[in-house]
Amino acid sequence: MPTSFIQPIIEEFRANGGKVGGPFEGGDLLLLTTTGAKSGQEHTVPLGYVRDGDLLLVVASAGGAPRHPAWYHNLLAHPMVRVEIGTEVFAAIAVPAEGARRERLFEQVVRAAPGYADYQAQTGRILPVVALERSEPEADEAPREVTDLAGKLLEIHTWLRSQLRHVHAEADAHFAARAAHQGPGELPAPGLGLQLRQHCLAFCQSLEFHHGGEDAHMFPALASQYPHLGDAIDRLRAEHRTVARIQEELLALLSGIGTAEPLRFRTELDRMTRELTAHLDHEEELLLPVLAETPFPPPPPSR
Repeated sequence: MPTSFIQPIIEEFRANGGKVGGPFEGGDLLLLTTTGAKSGQEHTVPLGYVRDGDLLLVVASAGGAPRHPAWYHNLLAHPMVRVEIGTEVFAAIAVPAEGARRERLFEQVVRAAPGYADYQAQTGRILPVVALERSEPEADEAPREVTDLAGKLLEIHTWLRSQLRHVHAEADAHFAARAAHQGPGELPAPGLGLQLRQHCLAFCQSLEFHHGGEDAHMFPALASQYPHLGDAIDRLRAEHRTVARIQEELLALLSGIGTAEPLRFRTELDRMTRELTAHLDHEEELLLPVLAETPFPPPPPSR
């Protein structure tokens, strides 16, 4: 959709708590913000959606066009997305469905919005069905209200730990399906490989963003304010480089998930998990007492 068409819809959506008129009036509409696969810039599009339990389903129909829309290519490269629905805004992981799961979800979408069947009939490509999964830690691990930078760091670390467990669960399920496969043809639950890819990619990109922010902003500020922490902060930076190298190795393995040797993948994942967990523990031990002295959000500047 051209920007001249979608921008007024976006503005109306945000100005009216998610309600719009015209061709979308009365329909279930959300705003999806993705990161450009090549540009790295944010792009927002209005999309119809269908609920599936806690998931929101969107279809990369492009009105039945022969090519996938740009936002779909973006989320394959950057699975972490932002969703606006009504007045609520939240982060999500975008996971395209495959195989039997995709067929089931597409049938569910068509029952709610029959027009998607017409779009599918107009094109030779299979219209992707994307599940938007809220990106939140488990309820029993959600940190308390954040009032200082220590709480904010712990909130981020809690999310990273929960996502890492999710990646482990996806990997175990994927390789269990491979082990149970007895003949030629596709693996059972063929969408599992893409699910694993998206969750692992989302985790690695989020970790890279977190470490980049620490290296560029938090660590220099702490080193300036607390000179005695200089050596410890240098060690944390070195750990970041080690974790980054393991991430690259893991993603290289993940690119061939359909043929990846299970033992090697699990070995790399376990190694990254051990080193990352030790890093997070060490970082919390060193930084939480210091960061607890800094309120978050920061107070407005005094005049």
